Amino acid sequence: MDVVFSLEEGAIMITVSRLGKSFGQFWAVKDLSFNVSSGEVLGFLGPNGAGKSTTMKMISGFLTPTEGSVRVFDMHVQRNTLAAQKVMGYLPEGAPLYTEMTVSEFLGFIADVRGLEGKVRRDRLAAVLDQLSLKEVLAQTIDTLSKGFKRRVGIAQAMLHDPKVLILDEPTDGLDPNQKHQVRELIRNLSKDKIVIVSTHILEEVSAVCSRAMIIARGSLVVDDTPDGLEARSRYYGAVTVSLSSPQNSAESVFKQIAGVEQVEGAEHDTSRFTLIPKKGEKIFKEVQACLTAKGWQSSQLFIEKGRLDEVFRSLTQGGVA
Repeated sequence: MDVVFSLEEGAIMITVSRLGKSFGQFWAVKDLSFNVSSGEVLGFLGPNGAGKSTTMKMISGFLTPTEGSVRVFDMHVQRNTLAAQKVMGYLPEGAPLYTEMTVSEFLGFIADVRGLEGKVRRDRLAAVLDQLSLKEVLAQTIDTLSKGFKRRVGIAQAMLHDPKVLILDEPTDGLDPNQKHQVRELIRNLSKDKIVIVSTHILEEVSAVCSRAMIIARGSLVVDDTPDGLEARSRYYGAVTVSLSSPQNSAESVFKQIAGVEQVEGAEHDTSRFTLIPKKGEKIFKEVQACLTAKGWQSSQLFIEKGRLDEVFRSLTQGGVA
C-alpha cells in the first residue's frame, strides 16, 4: 500500500544538503543547500548555464549527485528513488516526448506508467486535458504540434498523477502571452495543495507566480529572498518616474535639487521624462509632487517604481552586490 502524505502548512518537505555535481573537472552545481516548505512556489532563477536544470534533475532523481543529498518527504531521493518519484511530477527542459504518438496515446501511456486505473484514471485525464486546454489536439501526433502545445503536453504528463511535489523546468518556454497567463494561473492554483519548484530565466515569471526566489550563478546560490525582497535590492526601489506633458529644459537641474534625490536619469535629447533615484532609505514622492506644483508643470505620468528585477539579476549574476 502506498504511503499517504499530507502537506502541513509551513512544514519543510524538501531538504537539499550541500548538493554538488561535477562533469570531469567542471562543477555544474557546487555546495547548494536549501529547504522548501509546503505552500511555497519556489522560483529557481539564473542565467543560461547557471546549473538550474542540473539541480532539477538531481532533486527529481534523474541525475545522481557527485556530493550531497536530497530528501523529499523525508525520503532520501538517491536511496529511495522510485518511492520519491511517486510523489513528484517533473517537467524536464525541452520536455522530451514520444513524438510519433498522439496526445491521447501519450497521456494514456503515462497513466499506465503511473499505475492509474478506473475512475481515478478517467478523472485525472479529464482534469489535465481541461486545465491545459488539450482536448482539441488529442488526436494529433505530438510531432505535428506547435512548441507551445508540446510544452503543455509536457506539463500534463508531469501533473497527471496529482503529485505532491511539482518540478517544472522552464514551464512557459515557447508559450504565447495568453498561454503563459493560463499556465501561471494553473501554477498558482496548484500551489494550494502542492509544493511547486519552477526553474526559469524569465524574470517576470518570478513576480507572476513565485512566493520565494533563489538566484544561482555558476552553480552556486547567490541569494534567497521573496520577489518583493529582490525588487527592494534594486537601486530603483522607491524611485519616482515622471513624464512631463511638455518638455522642460531646466527639469533635470530642478529635480536634482529636491531633498532626498541622489540621481536623476533621463533619455538623451528627451527633456520630458525622468527617473528620480532616491538616496538610500529616503521617500521622495511627495517632494516631487510639491516641485511639480511649485513649477506649474503638468505630468502625464507620475509613479513610484517597485524596483527592477533585471537590474538586480544582472548585478547578482555578473559578480556585483545588490
